[in-house]
Amino acid sequence: MKNYMIIAAAVSLALISCKKAEKRTEITENPDGSVTATTVETEKSTSLDSARINETVEKAKERLNSAGEKIDDAADKAGHELRKAGEEVKDAAAKGAEKVEKGAEKVKDDLQKK
Repeated sequence: MKNYMIIAAAVSLALISCKKAEKRTEITENPDGSVTATTVETEKSTSLDSARINETVEKAKERLNSAGEKIDDAADKAGHELRKAGEEVKDAAAKGAEKVEKGAEKVKDDLQKK
């Protein structure tokens, strides 16, 4: 679950820090006939709204926490079911062993009678 949070934070950080730089060269002709080249660099940040990103990250955290709780509940339920099944198997094995012992006693009695 922590991995999902780390990934979401990294993606959000990467998207927030994205900026688009544009270099443009302007060539102007002076009145005396000479040419002047000027390089203009403009930075445009991406049109991402950090409030919207933070809201999305918070929603993702809530969903992850909810999913984690559901997984924990399912694991607890499975543990109880396994314990119950183990007790049933143990009881069945005890009953089977008891029947085998009774059968062995009957065979022993039958052999002694003959």
